[in-house]
Amino acid sequence: MKRKLYTLLLLTFGLLAVQAEAQHKIDLVKGANAIVKLEETVFTVNSAGSGTTRIKTIITILNESGKEHARLQVAHDRLNKVDYIKGTSYDLAGKKIKSLKSSEIKDVSAGAGDNEILDTRVKYADMAHTVYPYTVEYEYQTTSSNMMFYPVWVPLASSKLSVEKATFQVLMPKGMKLRYRETNLQEKVKQSATATHDVYSWEVQNLTPLDTEPYGPFMAEVIPMVRTAPADFEVEGYRGSMESWQKYGHFINQLNAGRDVLPEATKQKLQALTADTKDPLAKIDKVYNYLQSNTRYVSIQLGLGGWQPLEAGFVASKGYGDCKALTNYTQAMLKEVGVPSFQALIRGGENEPAIMTDFPSSQFNHVVLCVPLQQDTLWLECTSQNESAGFSGSFTGSRKALLITPEGGKLVNTPSYTAADNTEHRTVKVKLDENGNGTANVISRYTGEEHETYRDLIHHYAAEEQRKWLYSNIKVPAFEVKKFAFDLKKGRQPEVTEKLELSLRQCATLSGKRMFLTPNLMNKWTTVPNTVEKRKWEVVRNSAYTNVDTVVYEMPVGYTLEFKPNDTEYKTAFGTYKATTKVDGQQVTYIRSLQMNKGRFSPDTYAKMIEFMNNMLKADAQQVVFVKNIP
Repeated sequence: MKRKLYTLLLLTFGLLAVQAEAQHKIDLVKGANAIVKLEETVFTVNSAGSGTTRIKTIITILNESGKEHARLQVAHDRLNKVDYIKGTSYDLAGKKIKSLKSSEIKDVSAGAGDNEILDTRVKYADMAHTVYPYTVEYEYQTTSSNMMFYPVWVPLASSKLSVEKATFQVLMPKGMKLRYRETNLQEKVKQSATATHDVYSWEVQNLTPLDTEPYGPFMAEVIPMVRTAPADFEVEGYRGSMESWQKYGHFINQLNAGRDVLPEATKQKLQALTADTKDPLAKIDKVYNYLQSNTRYVSIQLGLGGWQPLEAGFVASKGYGDCKALTNYTQAMLKEVGVPSFQALIRGGENEPAIMTDFPSSQFNHVVLCVPLQQDTLWLECTSQNESAGFSGSFTGSRKALLITPEGGKLVNTPSYTAADNTEHRTVKVKLDENGNGTANVISRYTGEEHETYRDLIHHYAAEEQRKWLYSNIKVPAFEVKKFAFDLKKGRQPEVTEKLELSLRQCATLSGKRMFLTPNLMNKWTTVPNTVEKRKWEVVRNSAYTNVDTVVYEMPVGYTLEFKPNDTEYKTAFGTYKATTKVDGQQVTYIRSLQMNKGRFSPDTYAKMIEFMNNMLKADAQQVVFVKNIP
């Protein structure tokens, strides 16, 4: 009896295991364009200055949308070599389609623009097939002599991808320390050892495609990931440590040492330029203007030059440099006129994820200059010929930067831009005729981050291109641009004033004896994200701004008000909206203000944000109705 019961239990557990495995396979396919059957990543540190990475991937391409995963790209440069690349493809039955030939591996420059000088290249292979599904297997190995960077393991690297199994191993020589940071893992690290190395191992299984959510956090916050970094490292004879931000700053000081020497001719120009100037802020303005007038940005990434600036003398003689070189040059010039400053490493870019402050490592892609003043601190973007001194904006504002001081690295905050800083104030005067057509005179003033698009429009586009841009971006149903003009006022809070003269067609619509007018002419809320049942992640808003529109209409003679919408106001954690409409004889005055806040909100507030946006959408579409007087 016991043996029969035991056999029955075995059969039951076996059936459950088979069912679970079948369900896993169904889940992996659902919503996926490709499945990683197996990925093995092995990073072996040979010394503080050398390491190898071997990656083997077996991935099944399910459909046309997944064929990007049949391609392989491996970057290499003077400090990172590709040892080998192998590839094989198989059909649905497991029969080999082809093996990758050396002649099929392309080697192309990674440069994409005329203002780039770099030694980074990409080995590129493509084993796409035309009959789905099919499987591609790649294996390759690289050797690096730049040990500033250890691998970041991201097994679920894109949406519409699932992972059956992926492993990551790091082999550290005995006595060398590995620093790592784990996020969103099924299991934590497992440690073992060989005679020569300490071994750190991670594994994930059965990862289904990531379901993205509107206004969700950055992907890096929600996917499984292991970041690794050295404690001590070496690159081209320079030794450093990343055990703290301070120590990492000492390494950057090594790279910068002695590279701030200016030519005598440049020194004389700077002394003459500031001879009558005592105020440090005025000196900064003159030096910054000199920089913008005499240099241009060129990305130069050659070997260690990706992190070490070119000498100040090179920039002075050639008139160009990358962010490191131009920042170093500006620092040297300010030093010459008696103004101290500090370089700062930063992760530049609009809507970039924040750096991990608790994990000192090379997380930066840009360098700016920080100038402490007695009452304040001035930040300079040294790569732009057009930016205002002291304005960080969406590219480098509102984030952490690593200040490089003589005492080492120190994390600091760059200027933060709030809804009160990023504004659009617009005044519109419209005169309508009896057919609902009209003319509009528009004056809009943009400040802070709101001015950036218009600043770039002024500097990078000719008049005719500006006109085309206006036709594409003015949010009026039918119009003609009769005149336009832009005026840029630089400053720590720069602004652009835009003046437009528009001819409007059917600004108001006629139906019988009635005229229907939508008073919100140019700034309607138009989009509302989809509803998400059982939202998983926080609601994240990365921008803050204030819009105020005042629109005054002169209605044609002979019409009397029949209906006016009630004044509207909505106050939420996400923002505040208010709209008022007043009618005085033939004059309609519409005032709309919207302040949107940035921040992180709990998942259960998402429905309230949708409600807020729907309310704005409806309010912006409300109409004033006039009826024609009939004698």
